[in-house]
Amino acid sequence: MSDNDPNKNDENYRVLARKYRPVNFDELIGQDAMVRTLSNAIETGRLAHAFILTGVRGVGKTTTARIIAKALNCVGPDGTGGPTISPCGACDNCRAIAESRHVDVMEMDAASRTGVDDIREIIEGVRYASVSARFKIYIIDEVHMLSRNAFNALLKTLEEPPEHVKFIFATTEIRKVPVTVLSRCQRFDLRRISIEQLTAHFSNIAEQENCTIEDKALAMISRAAEGSVRDGLSLLDQAFAHGAGKVTEQQVRDMLGLADRGQVLDLYKVTLKGDTATALKQLRHQYDFGADPEVVLSDMLELTHWLTRLKVVPDAGEDVVTSEAERKEGLEMAAALTMPVLTRTWQMLLKGLEEVKFAPAPLAAAEMVLVRMTYAAKLPTPGEMIRKIQNSPSQGGGTTTGGTNIPAPQNTGDKGSTGGPTAFQVIRGQGQTRILAQDPLPAEGQVLEPSPKSFAELVALFERHNEASIAFQLTDNAHLESFAEGRLDIRLKEQAPNNLTGRMISLLKEWTGQSWIISLTTEQGEDTLFEQGQETERELRQKLMENPLIKAVLTRFPGAKVSDIQKKADEFSLMDDGSADFINDHFLIGEDEFGLD
Repeated sequence: MSDNDPNKNDENYRVLARKYRPVNFDELIGQDAMVRTLSNAIETGRLAHAFILTGVRGVGKTTTARIIAKALNCVGPDGTGGPTISPCGACDNCRAIAESRHVDVMEMDAASRTGVDDIREIIEGVRYASVSARFKIYIIDEVHMLSRNAFNALLKTLEEPPEHVKFIFATTEIRKVPVTVLSRCQRFDLRRISIEQLTAHFSNIAEQENCTIEDKALAMISRAAEGSVRDGLSLLDQAFAHGAGKVTEQQVRDMLGLADRGQVLDLYKVTLKGDTATALKQLRHQYDFGADPEVVLSDMLELTHWLTRLKVVPDAGEDVVTSEAERKEGLEMAAALTMPVLTRTWQMLLKGLEEVKFAPAPLAAAEMVLVRMTYAAKLPTPGEMIRKIQNSPSQGGGTTTGGTNIPAPQNTGDKGSTGGPTAFQVIRGQGQTRILAQDPLPAEGQVLEPSPKSFAELVALFERHNEASIAFQLTDNAHLESFAEGRLDIRLKEQAPNNLTGRMISLLKEWTGQSWIISLTTEQGEDTLFEQGQETERELRQKLMENPLIKAVLTRFPGAKVSDIQKKADEFSLMDDGSADFINDHFLIGEDEFGLD
């Protein structure tokens, strides 16, 4: 009985993820770009002092780090070799690194050793030369888990390490690693492994394990792995145990809790036909046989994406996951469905899948999603609505040159509405139909504001309608170039929002019934209203300080100052010559009010 016989009673059995871990770059699948870069670096002697490997879980980051360590420290079977992209695996260094017992290759899990004290041990250790290897190598897994102080302590050593030291970092959260660390490392992004590569890899392993597994079962496992070799090998290990040497599609489907693809296709068809009763019956049937409602909707979402790709690129259906019969059926469905229907289905399934995930009763939530989809299937698409508009007689709008005016139903109290109907113009010609929304008509009984006669009146209009943000921008950040009724030319400061003019035009049209033209200019223009107000206040303060009575008060109260000037028409007026008229015999200095004797 061979060592790989699954029926052998082996007390030292190793899981597939460990047993088939790559030991050199030739066995590493799906990372050709990284292997090519390292090969060129080793051949030319341009070796970085620090590497950082990033990618999803189970894609091979730690395994790659160990292979790099072997490649840098391999001395060959005869002990005279140098760094190589193809480590021999036979020398003492290669064997010791593979067995994680090399004294010069230290592995640290940053998830459990996150503090600055752990990094200080590394900093102290880099000062000493390697014992037996060419390079002393530090492999830090999940490096993003290090604390901020630990990263800061590592920076200087990472930037200028001794010649005999190399750092190799691995992380699944590259964004959590400080940019100061990233800038000191050579970065490699390990990509997800494709379904085709995973399927071929798992098929080879199944053959070595003397286990028979159906192609569709392999495809399901590869798809469930989501690009992770380790996750896929764990599922394959579970499938081997489940099938006892012979794995079928149905066994894997039961193991993963997947709905039958044929049943998903049938459910998809009746849903888009609007048959609510049949759709709910089929969903209940799949649920009774162990299918997860969330998985069913997820499969329908994936099917929508696949059909959309088939409609845009028919060759997209030629992959190893689908059979010839499924591809043929998918092409027929894609041809029958329109793009608006597919995009609407995608949005409804995407929203429904989120509801099912958080619902207390997932089946009930999934049924409600199907109910919405079946009723939506009976609704016309935008194209069908346009055709109905074209074929219907005009209603109250008459015909215009080049098209038909069709007023929309009057708005009845929606918040934020102007209260009036909106006119739509249908324009036909040259094989195309366009619907243009025209200006909203004033509601019956609506009183329009008089059109502003000056820039100041324009600002006051926005203040009266509680549009304080627009009034503030016009006061502080707008330089007036020219103003005429219905037209405004201004220069805006950089801090003004980009949508300011659009909002102004829309609101002015609503309030005054007049279409305004607001253009932006680069001319200097006048000072802003805020700047003009400040200048007016300075002039008024200067005149006030020349008044003999004010001078006398300030002399009588040493240290006092005029903190605010308020113009009150019924109390205080300032003459052109600087004299003051105190009608009610009081004024303000500082924060106190003083009466005059």
